[in-house]
Order: sequence, then structure tokens, then C-alpha cells
Amino acid sequence: MIELSLSELAEETIVDFIRNFSNGKKVVVGLSGGIDSSLVLYLLVKAIGKENVIGVHLPEKTTNPKDTEDVKKIASINGIDLIIEYLDDYIQPFKKNIKDIRILGNVKARLRMVYLYSISNSIGGLVSGTSNKSELLTGYFTKYGDGAADFYPIGDLYKTQVRLFAKKIGIPEEIINKIPTAGLWENQTDEGELGISYNDLDKILYGIEQLYDDFKIHEETNIPIEKIKYVRNLVDKSKHKRNIYIPKIGIRTVGLDWRE
Repeated sequence: MIELSLSELAEETIVDFIRNFSNGKKVVVGLSGGIDSSLVLYLLVKAIGKENVIGVHLPEKTTNPKDTEDVKKIASINGIDLIIEYLDDYIQPFKKNIKDIRILGNVKARLRMVYLYSISNSIGGLVSGTSNKSELLTGYFTKYGDGAADFYPIGDLYKTQVRLFAKKIGIPEEIINKIPTAGLWENQTDEGELGISYNDLDKILYGIEQLYDDFKIHEETNIPIEKIKYVRNLVDKSKHKRNIYIPKIGIRTVGLDWRE
């Protein structure tokens, strides 16, 4: 049976990574009031201290007030400075010409990142991403939106591992138990968009990571083969979000055989 657990070294590994990568710089992180950004905030503060972390919450007037309350709570618990800026005025010009809510959702995600980088640039800092491994592998992020950051502290943790981690460190239960959403339009949820529960998704992704074939994953999880093929397709069709594509001309090429 495939059951995901959390390595005892996960926290130490991530904290050391943040400390070394940030190299004395301040870090800006977007806070949604959800479990992923709350966990990232905890890890950032533990790694570099609350005085070096700036939290930013970018709601709209239609954002659930509970999300803003949760952001304030998690910011207060960690003792960080918090910036709250409503994005309605920034989004309005795009609403005139874009009627598709999904495209507009991508615009919102990119505007959020523009705002985070404007703060980061002004202090010579870095932007921390909050995407987890489940999102990165399935392409459940906006290219140059939440998919644009300097580093991703929980990028190698599946969503189910994020939940285990959050419980371990004592993130408030109401945040852990929230229905995951990017908050890009009304009633939008992660699992609704993905078309599969995180519990099933992570088991399949872990099987793919282990190089199991579809039948082996089915044997280990009892998840229908059709769902397994569906997830493989999500991973395959989103690979453009995880790679740089450049025609090779030189001796070494960025994103291909030039590794930093």
C-alpha cells in the first residue's frame, strides 16, 4: 500500500535550505490564509527570523473575510510585518476585455506576483513561493504567477505531507481543515479544478515518482486505472510549466546542459 509519511529530517532540511539560499536577504511571501502559505511562513521565520520576513495578503473585496482573518492570525502568531492590499483597482482594467474567469484568474495570479516582486525589489530581497509538489507536478499553478518565485520551500512535499507537517508544528486546525482554494473566482476549489482528491492524487504521483507502471500503482492503491492515466496526463501536459525550451546552438545551453 502507498501511504505517504513525513521525513523526520524534513523541517531541518528545509530550514537549512532557506537559510543558505536567502544568504542574509529579507524574504517576501504571499499569504492566503491557507495551509501552504501558513507552513511556508513558519519555516521562513524559523530559518531567518521574523524581522527578515514580510507577509503580503492581496485579497479582493469579494474575498472571504475569514481568509483575511486567518492571515492576520498566522502573521500575529509568527510576529511578522504584514501588508494587506486590495487588488480590485489593479484587476479592473483587465475585466473590461477578459470575460473568461479562468483567464482572468491567471491575470490575478500574475498581478499578485508583480506586487510581491515590487516589494522584494525595493528592499533587495527574495520572493518565496508557496506551491507544493502536488501542484508543481500537475501544473496546478499559473505560469509567471504563483509559479514565479525565487525558491519553493515546500516544493518537494506533497499536499498530504504538508497537512502532516502543519499538524506537527501546531498550525491552527481551522486553517488545516480549510477546503483548499486559490481564491481566483467564486466557489473555486483545488480539488474541483484538478478533478481528483489530493489523497488519491498524491498516491498516484508518488507511484509515478517511484517509476511504477499504471497496474502497479493500481495494485498498491486500488485507485482505478482511468484515474491513474488521468494524472499521468496532467503531469505530461504541464511539463512546459516546469522547463525552459530553447533550440540548441551553443556548446552549453540554458535549461538543457548548462546547469548552475
